[in-house]
Amino acid sequence: MDNIFEKIRKTGIVPVVVIEDAAAAAALSDALCEGGLPAAEVTFRTAAAAEAISIMKQRHPGMLIGAGTVLNGVQADRAVQAGAEFIVSPGINPGTVRHCQQIGITVIPGTQTPSDMELAVEMGLDTVKFFPAELSGGLAMIKACAEPFTGLSFMPSGGINASNAGDYLAYGRIIAVGGSWMVKKELISAGDFDTIRDLASEAAQLVRKIRG
Repeated sequence: MDNIFEKIRKTGIVPVVVIEDAAAAAALSDALCEGGLPAAEVTFRTAAAAEAISIMKQRHPGMLIGAGTVLNGVQADRAVQAGAEFIVSPGINPGTVRHCQQIGITVIPGTQTPSDMELAVEMGLDTVKFFPAELSGGLAMIKACAEPFTGLSFMPSGGINASNAGDYLAYGRIIAVGGSWMVKKELISAGDFDTIRDLASEAAQLVRKIRG
């Protein structure tokens, strides 16, 4: 599990993907890898998610691929079977967290309040999602919560884009940010993978600029 967190930190920006048609998964993974951002959090908001994860992982075995918007253990099992290396949820569901711990898959549950974070610590977690980041106080809120929760690291998502991602990445307690600006649904649906590649490249350059 530590290795997964190291990969996430190295990536810095994890594209949050909502894919309606798994047929686009191969070209999407090509674009991200060619852009220097070989990672994706494929959300379980659509029926195509599990198949998309499988296609992307088979095409690029070294790509860091997780499953997002996982709401229960059944979805977590489907994601793992498809090849997901980590699980992300919008909130902290003790049942989902425990299930992931039992099957040995890294889980990053969503938190928004100190109470959520305290529950995460009680469950033995040291990394949480902060969601929806911008609407919940943004970087200032994360820094405020980081003071009492000295052992927690954060992966914020929600409202993060090319203009504010650098501010988040510069804070040491943030392992990575999640963002969809380089993988917008409209770009995927239109098959505009050149633009996705270029936006991924810009995001990867931002990570290098901030973190070296």
